[in-house]
Amino acid sequence: MTSRSFPTENIASRILLVRRQKVMLDAHLAELYGVTTKALIQAVRRNLNRFPSDFMFVLTDQDVAILRSQIVTSSWGGRRTLPYAFTEQGVAMLSSVLNSERAVQVNIAIMRAFVKLREILTTHRELAEKIAELENKYRQHDDKIQAVFDAIRELLEPPQVSPKRRIGFRG
Repeated sequence: MTSRSFPTENIASRILLVRRQKVMLDAHLAELYGVTTKALIQAVRRNLNRFPSDFMFVLTDQDVAILRSQIVTSSWGGRRTLPYAFTEQGVAMLSSVLNSERAVQVNIAIMRAFVKLREILTTHRELAEKIAELENKYRQHDDKIQAVFDAIRELLEPPQVSPKRRIGFRG
């Protein structure tokens, strides 16, 4: 099995921002590894010393509520426990806990997705800095130029997500 079996774009879409950290949820990782979420969590619990708090943490009810408002469809509905979130280092550690060829290949693909995401964020930050420099240079010249800079800055900011209104009977 090659890492080509796991498209980077598909993996990158599962990297979420929680508590200002890029993480992947246990259910998404279990799906990629081809194991049940329960099996993944059992493997982690048997090796807790390998997963300090900067590698993995349990989401709070508030974290879950925030994620559900950002993600239209819930992929962890019906769970009895709160999801685990794994940082990039935690995902790397999972390959040593899940001893399989698939785990190694999935980890390679996930690490590539994290690197690609980091590159995109760096490019975005550099572009924002260059726009700020140009804006400062041409600020006093023309209101029309300022309007262009305002529009560009607005495009660079992530969209504000409002919670979806529930549909149906509320009793």
